[in-house]
Amino acid sequence: MKHRINIALGALVALAIVAGPGSARAQDVMTPELLWQLKRVSAPAVSPDGRALVYGIRTYDVVANKGDTDLFLLEVAGGDPVQLTDMKGSESSAAWRPDGQWIGFLSSKGGSTQLWEVKADGRKMRQVTDVEGGIANFRYSPDGTHISFTADVKLDKTVNDLYADLPEADARIMDGLMYRHWDSWHDYAYSHLFVAPYKDGWVGDAVDLMKGLRVDTPLNPFGGVEQITWAPDGKTLAYTAKLTTGTDYTVSTNSDLFLVNIESGETTNLTEGMMGYDVEPVFSPDGGRIAWLSMERDGYEADRNRLFVHDFASGSSVELTAEYDNDAHSPVWSADGQSIFFTSESRGTVQIFTVPASGGSVRQVTDGVFDYVSLDVAQLEGGEILVAARRSMSSPNEIYRVDSGSGEAQQITFANREILAGVELGRVEKRMVEATDGGEILTWVIYPPGFDPARRYPALLYAQGGPQGTVSQFFSYRWNFQLMAAHGYIVVAPNRRGVPSFGQEWKEQISGDWGGQAMQDLLSAIDDVSAEPYVDESRLGAIGASFGGYTVYWLAGNHEGRFSTLIAHAGVFNLESMYGATEEMFFVNFDLGGAYWDRPASYEKFSPHKFVQNWDTPLLVIHGEKDFRVPIGEGMQAFAAAQLQGIESRFLYFPQEGHWILSPQNGILWHRVFFDWLGRYLQPVS
Repeated sequence: MKHRINIALGALVALAIVAGPGSARAQDVMTPELLWQLKRVSAPAVSPDGRALVYGIRTYDVVANKGDTDLFLLEVAGGDPVQLTDMKGSESSAAWRPDGQWIGFLSSKGGSTQLWEVKADGRKMRQVTDVEGGIANFRYSPDGTHISFTADVKLDKTVNDLYADLPEADARIMDGLMYRHWDSWHDYAYSHLFVAPYKDGWVGDAVDLMKGLRVDTPLNPFGGVEQITWAPDGKTLAYTAKLTTGTDYTVSTNSDLFLVNIESGETTNLTEGMMGYDVEPVFSPDGGRIAWLSMERDGYEADRNRLFVHDFASGSSVELTAEYDNDAHSPVWSADGQSIFFTSESRGTVQIFTVPASGGSVRQVTDGVFDYVSLDVAQLEGGEILVAARRSMSSPNEIYRVDSGSGEAQQITFANREILAGVELGRVEKRMVEATDGGEILTWVIYPPGFDPARRYPALLYAQGGPQGTVSQFFSYRWNFQLMAAHGYIVVAPNRRGVPSFGQEWKEQISGDWGGQAMQDLLSAIDDVSAEPYVDESRLGAIGASFGGYTVYWLAGNHEGRFSTLIAHAGVFNLESMYGATEEMFFVNFDLGGAYWDRPASYEKFSPHKFVQNWDTPLLVIHGEKDFRVPIGEGMQAFAAAQLQGIESRFLYFPQEGHWILSPQNGILWHRVFFDWLGRYLQPVS
């Protein structure tokens, strides 16, 4: 059973654009070098009067092996952007001063990251703060009389502090877990929230609102300024934090929202007793209510993200998305406070939704084959509009204005128009594949540019990470499907069991069943597509990272001869050794049912290392030394298993990278080795 919908995602648009200076030559295709030429557009911040927005554009210098972000100003109605900054280093985290006259941003021009300001017309610039060690996550108070920011406060002692007579001793003493996280070791300091008086560029003495607490705001490792917000009256700050540290932190997801009075320092836990993640607080325009995102279960990082509202007058909290079966993200209030907009995964895409703030049905605002990745509200004379960044598999982020009623969208930035002009992109197809249990698997199929159905092509099965990560319309700078298609491969990217956007039941079917139905879904998808006459079944590959890397190692021992080569990046090879060396224990505790000494069944049944005796397929292993979520030993063990069994294999090792490959030259090297390895065994159409 299969249904196909053909979607020319951006291909015709890109071909129709008249090439300009610096654009690719006519009929070029995507290359790794071209990927690093693309400008990366950040989320916009709308001015207080709703007429303008400021956003960042990040560019990369491959020769210098670094990136630089500059700020731009644009009218919400559209037009030509005006560059506001061009300083040494990057400018980021732009925010409008409440009077709209100045724009604050963070810059490390002076050595450490500090708050700077630029006039909204770009004519004047000044440094505002000079905090030792630098700051992050700044915000203006709504009345313009204060600023808030976070800064690191050292509260723990190093071995050199403990043993002052051993200044050259190089060691760490750990008495609990979470001593390293994702790609960094704990630095003995904690990120605290500070507030300082502010007046027209002058900043007074800052006060630590979390003094003495061994907790962080925002949450590590990915939390940002969205976890901190001011009340409209400028008297209260809301922030997100976990009260647990060390071993308790690593087994629990329980974070809370705290309200702190900036004058008295009195702090209230708004979500006490709510046991999962509570994040992203946003006050209503009148300050009478506060909305936030909440997960129900402690220890389940992929639980349904629910949208809650608390009414300060009544003291009651209500879930607004109780009847909605997907996750809510990035909530923002409407200008009149009557409704809340949010983004959510929806059947392999990310769309904008809205719900009445007093309760009622969730309404989908936008629809289409793309992802909205940020959201802001602008109130103009003609009514309310939304401003958001949007992307697809065929286009990186650009900014759109969206009608909040109809969902009609208009693109207003064109940062990559010249670069993409003349680049031929592959067709993207939405395909529904029948699963072995009768379910339907939404699968994206990306075809090579100039696809000819009379020819026979090699195909790549893409295995998504997460494991609870949607194969949506993301534009990746590593796992870029258009780049793979440009090298002559048909890419098969299934939304297998366990991914969001198809309801909570579908998402939860992977927990405790890593090697079960999810693996069958992936095989069903590649079997379905490879049955087409234009696919050469003798030239199939499987690729993936993180849980996708685990998938590749699992398939290596269970693919029954389907694949001619395999590539695993940052994959889990041995579930027992990964359990003992990873950092966020709540993840493995929930998804595998507990520790291997308490619940050995999942480890015995689903660990890829239990099936290495079946390995017979060429394997490329890729791993970074600073990957603490899936430690480097996992890649080393997999490579050793292949080498010792005489299987053709290669290990691409990055000593300075973590779970992702982030530097330009390492990124290009990654792609060169990746496509060289595939070409050896799959011989793509030239």
